[in-house]
Amino acid sequence: MHPLIMKFGGASLSTAKKFLQVADIIIQRSKEYQNIVVIVSAMGTTTDKLLSLARSVHEDPPKRELDMLVTAGERISAALLAMALHKKLKDSISFTGSQSGIITSSDHSDAKIIDVRPDRILSALKEGKIVIVAGFQGVSSQKEITTLGRGGSDTSAVALAIALKAKKVEFYKDVEGIFDEDPKKNPKAKMFNRMSYPLALEVINKGAKVLHQRAITLAEKNNIILHVLSFKKFKNEHVNKMGTFIAESIKIPH
Repeated sequence: MHPLIMKFGGASLSTAKKFLQVADIIIQRSKEYQNIVVIVSAMGTTTDKLLSLARSVHEDPPKRELDMLVTAGERISAALLAMALHKKLKDSISFTGSQSGIITSSDHSDAKIIDVRPDRILSALKEGKIVIVAGFQGVSSQKEITTLGRGGSDTSAVALAIALKAKKVEFYKDVEGIFDEDPKKNPKAKMFNRMSYPLALEVINKGAKVLHQRAITLAEKNNIILHVLSFKKFKNEHVNKMGTFIAESIKIPH
């Protein structure tokens, strides 16, 4: 059976209580999917705080050391979510980007994924574990820790979906889906239920920050369905009627 890839952003992981709520969502989805891989961002504003801390020490810190520092944020999220799942008696394991087999270029702070070798993920899934992956990061062929730039966790999720032969990535956000305008600024903004990849890119390019452009482009090349939905209003029985699907029209589930 194809695995399900789930991606949780910083807003959904901003407090200890939210890790337990996210664990509940994952457990609900595990009733439908035998194999689940979860990609996580850093908690809340952790990345910004780490960057600010770095610049209070050095106004222009070396990019290599910045990557070493900021990747800690996603590792914290991955470990805490694995703990939350264990508390709820679900066997899980957390991996860094490098442990997950995400191989990147050597461009610190803006690396590109060049290969994914998910051997440890596949082994853990065979053991019946839910796998939690620290997004936004990988390792270069020189064994250096790298980051993928802003929005990199979205790209991590799609790249892993391709490597693991998943058909879908679910992105859990603090909004209900993708809108034609910012719903926080315009309450009458219209939400898209279905979108093509080009339309999604058009909306993103106009300023919507729901998904990263690289993730959409990568998904289009590999026919990966993207599903944006709210972690706040999640109901497993209604999951295919929630949020926004991005896909070729013939592939969109009903």
